[in-house]
Amino acid sequence: MSHPQRYELLLIPDHSRTRSGAPGRPIRSAIVAATGDTGASGYPRYAGEGMEADVDPATRTVEAVLIDGEELDYGMSVQVAGAEGELPAAR
Repeated sequence: MSHPQRYELLLIPDHSRTRSGAPGRPIRSAIVAATGDTGASGYPRYAGEGMEADVDPATRTVEAVLIDGEELDYGMSVQVAGAEGELPAAR
């Protein structure tokens, strides 16, 4: 199965969700490229611009992520651009 070679990931503060339930504005983004490895989650690993993530290509869900080598702080989330009305993912 062929997987996308790049994604744009968005770091979003969950605490800024609006009353409609929509996510807040991204505070950081990164273009990540396929590393050719599989992460501990079993999904393809992508890395770039300080982010490293395992992404399920079928659902475009970020299954595991490190930001500048650290786990996410509480109240933060990472998603693939194009999800929930964001810009389409890089190809």
